[in-house]
Amino acid sequence: MPKKVLIITYYWFPSGGAGVQRWLKFTKYLRDFGWEPIIYTPENPEFPSIDPSFEKDLPEGLTVLKTPIWEPYNVYRTLTRKKKSEPINAAFISENKKQGWKEKLSIWIRGNFLIPDPRRFWIAPSVRYLTDYLSENPVDAVITTGPPHSMHLIGLGLKKNLPDLPWLADFRDPWTNIDFYKELNLTGLADKIHHRLEKQVIRTADAMVTVSDGWKNDFLPMNPKRIQVITNGYDESDVQQVEVPLDEKFSISHIGTLNAARNPQTVWKVLSRICAENAEFKQDLQIQLVGKVDFSVLESIRVCGLQDSLTKIDYLSHSEAIAKQQSSQLLLLLINQSPNANGILTGKFYEYLASKRPILAVGPTDGDAAKVLRDTGAGAMAGFSDEGSTYQVVLEYYAKYKQQTLTIQTESVVRFSRRSLTGELATLLNSLCEK
Repeated sequence: MPKKVLIITYYWFPSGGAGVQRWLKFTKYLRDFGWEPIIYTPENPEFPSIDPSFEKDLPEGLTVLKTPIWEPYNVYRTLTRKKKSEPINAAFISENKKQGWKEKLSIWIRGNFLIPDPRRFWIAPSVRYLTDYLSENPVDAVITTGPPHSMHLIGLGLKKNLPDLPWLADFRDPWTNIDFYKELNLTGLADKIHHRLEKQVIRTADAMVTVSDGWKNDFLPMNPKRIQVITNGYDESDVQQVEVPLDEKFSISHIGTLNAARNPQTVWKVLSRICAENAEFKQDLQIQLVGKVDFSVLESIRVCGLQDSLTKIDYLSHSEAIAKQQSSQLLLLLINQSPNANGILTGKFYEYLASKRPILAVGPTDGDAAKVLRDTGAGAMAGFSDEGSTYQVVLEYYAKYKQQTLTIQTESVVRFSRRSLTGELATLLNSLCEK
């Protein structure tokens, strides 16, 4: 008889984007390791995008519990004059203009009054609903995944009501150490509340999981009872496709959200310089940005005179994005210029690895992503402001492109498969239930 685990997540099918993939893929493979997942998610959430292609990953007969959520986004739309049908972007993405006073006021309200995030109004009703549900339908463990970190406060409420039920808190991103935390413009009181809630979650959960060694080290001073790294990864069933023909041009592709904190100004300057030096390079170059892109990034590209080389695609389904990665000559991996940069390992990074295309990464050369690149031989990491290294790497890859030898042989990537990682999760859950 399989054990049961309740997974509390805001992002769920049919949501698109990175937020849904980690737990959708865990759910896909948990039955292989003796665990039956039960999903709890909002009935009417605010998704940044929709991706029907994820339906293939849903286990047959999966129990999905849903209750209504009230979110203050219609108030925000009224204030900023956004259409009701217009999605709200995450990570402070501004696609069309610089932030005006209304957007800044909305962010200030969000940070100081909607603690920990705009989903806070779902916490109390969810605790009541799930306490009643679990009394009639017991499970062996509960998992919360954030952001949004309101999910962890639901777990905190359940732990108070059901103290013997093992609780695992999964931090896909940090809380007070997340890259945009300072942009919330918090008062001293609000900052203290955020930190207090974060410590309360981390110290109360029976175990916590995060995605990199760097972030694990950041969390350790908060004294979790137990902490383990389970990275993001790639799903072998997604990348086992027919061979995709490579782009004819020297395509440098970034797949996913590109906010101001990841704007690689050094890359744009280097590409502009090489274009000025080499007319053939300018003719061959194609910059591909797939996903939501901040206004500041497009402005930097324009200032560097690269707009004629730019192809911008607002959104691709997950399966289409995988194909785009496999067809690109070079993949651009950008790490946030933030205090937690050393520990950033996104889900997209592992899909880049599985695509077997060379990676040009920009970020900390002593961080977790740089180590994985070195261990797998999948690409090169250049420092945020290191124009010299960036220049050399681009020219090296371009020379191989002209010689039709731009390939890599990645090693040890299989340990990042979603199924293998789900096995690690199941082992952790088993150990929590043995106590």
